[in-house]
Amino acid sequence: AMYHPFASLDRSEFLKTMALLAGGTALLPLMEGGDARADAPEPGGSALVTEDIQYPGETGQMSASLAVPEGDGKLPAVIVIHENRGLNPHIVDVNRRVAAEGFLAIAPNALSPLGGTPEDPDEARSLIGKLDPDATVKDFVAAAQYLKTHPRSTGAIGCMGFCWGGGMSNQLAVHSPDLKAAVPYYGRQAATEDAPKIKASLLLHYAGLDERINRGIPAYEEALKKASIDYQLHIYEGAKHAFNNDSNPGRYHKEAAQLAWKRTISFFKEKLIA
Repeated sequence: AMYHPFASLDRSEFLKTMALLAGGTALLPLMEGGDARADAPEPGGSALVTEDIQYPGETGQMSASLAVPEGDGKLPAVIVIHENRGLNPHIVDVNRRVAAEGFLAIAPNALSPLGGTPEDPDEARSLIGKLDPDATVKDFVAAAQYLKTHPRSTGAIGCMGFCWGGGMSNQLAVHSPDLKAAVPYYGRQAATEDAPKIKASLLLHYAGLDERINRGIPAYEEALKKASIDYQLHIYEGAKHAFNNDSNPGRYHKEAAQLAWKRTISFFKEKLIA
C-alpha cells in the first residue's frame, strides 16, 4: 500500500496541516475578504451567511466575524469572545456553530486596536497583554450596543467566552446593561464588589483541574448569592482549562465540551427568547 502522509493525523491535526501547507488560508475561506457568503447548509438547519464586519468601539473601528442563518427573520444575538490567542479560525468556527443553533452571532477581534490577530499564537498572547483593560471591556460593551440595533437582531443579547474571553464575559455582565445572559467558560471572576451591578443571568462553566481559576469560585459565588444574581454553576470533573477547544488535543475534553455546549444553547434559548 502506498504511504499516505496524512493517514495518522486526526481531523483537527489534518486541517491544521492542510491550512499550514496552504499558507493558512485555503481551508479557511471565512477569514478572507469582507464578502458575505452562504455556506453549505448546517445539519437540520438553513445555510449560514458569514461576513467580516466592523462596528464602532471605544478604541475605534472593531473588526468581527459575523454569522447568521440565511433569511431575514430577527434572532436573538450572541457575542462570542475569544481566548488570549485572538480571533483565530477556531473561534470563527465556534461563532458559526452558535449561529447554526439559530442565533445572530458575532466574534469581535479584541486585538483590532493593535492591528488585528497575528498568525503566531504566542505573538497574539503577548499583544493581548498590551491591551488597555478598561477600553477593551468598553469595546465589548459596544458590540452589545451594535447588536441591539442590528436589523437581524431581536435586541435580546447574550455573550459567551473562553479563558481570557471567559473573564471578559464576566466583565461584560458587570458593565453592559444590555446583556441578558452571560456564559463564561473557565473565566476569571469579576470583583466581588461588582456582583450587584450584574443584570444578566449567568451560566458558569469551570474545569475540575483548573486550580488557578477555581480559587476565585467561592468568593464569587457568595457575592452572586448575596446580590441575588440569577446564576448556575457547573464544574466538569477531570477536564482541564480550555476543555472546549477542539483544535487543541492536549486540552479538549469531548464529554465536558458537549455537555457544556448543550447547557449553553438551552440557557440562551431560555433567557434570550421571550
